[in-house]
Amino acid sequence: MAAEREPMTPRGHQALKERLYHLKEEEMPKLSREIGRARELGDLSENAEYHAAKDKQGLLAAQIRDLEDKLARAEIIDPAKLSGTRIIFGATVTIEDADSGERQTIQIVGPDEADTKANKISYTAPLARALIGREQDDEVVVTTPRGKKGCLIMKVEYLS
Repeated sequence: MAAEREPMTPRGHQALKERLYHLKEEEMPKLSREIGRARELGDLSENAEYHAAKDKQGLLAAQIRDLEDKLARAEIIDPAKLSGTRIIFGATVTIEDADSGERQTIQIVGPDEADTKANKISYTAPLARALIGREQDDEVVVTTPRGKKGCLIMKVEYLS
């Protein structure tokens, strides 16, 4: 069974690479030094500092494996090279709430890039799933934890 591809923008891919570098080249060596200092404190069976550092090392190694896996499965999709009116991964979409008339612009990105404060939502989010495949001027009903919400797609763009 082939591993599922992980769609991400070039910016998201670069952020994961930087995070991986930070963990491998800065955090892991720092932790190794902590373990070395804790070993020097004597009996390892009763050394809380040593056991805490070893636990932290295990968690850090798991984070590194996770990032390496995501990067290996990365399918980099550059929104600036896309065009059209149909909403797909990477699209920047302006929607208007059917009830309030309030407009919101969001970009559909990968799960690791999602940041609601920056108006970036994961393609797995209910709103993104409702929008993907639709076009400008389509009306969409989104099922959210708070109930159904209607919106109108005002604009579809592909920006960098």
